[in-house]
Amino acid sequence: MFDSKKLEQIAKQIQDAMPKPVKDLGNDVEQKVRQVIQSQLGKLDIVTREEFDVQTQVLLRTRQKLTELEQKMAAFEAKLNAEDNSTNA
Repeated sequence: MFDSKKLEQIAKQIQDAMPKPVKDLGNDVEQKVRQVIQSQLGKLDIVTREEFDVQTQVLLRTRQKLTELEQKMAAFEAKLNAEDNSTNA
């Protein structure tokens, strides 16, 4: 649809044409907005993507171990039931 490089080029030309006080004001506003956003994000109870991925892997390993233990338990129960049936017969 729109060429992003052309749009960036036009935006740069507009920015270059602005008087210095306006540019400085824009930079100050951008910096203040960044500070506010970072401050608010810091207050949220969130984790990084890396932490999330690590915990996902831990959960997958735990599920795998649980499945293996369930299978072993079922095999032990089957063995016990077979032994009970053979001693009761």
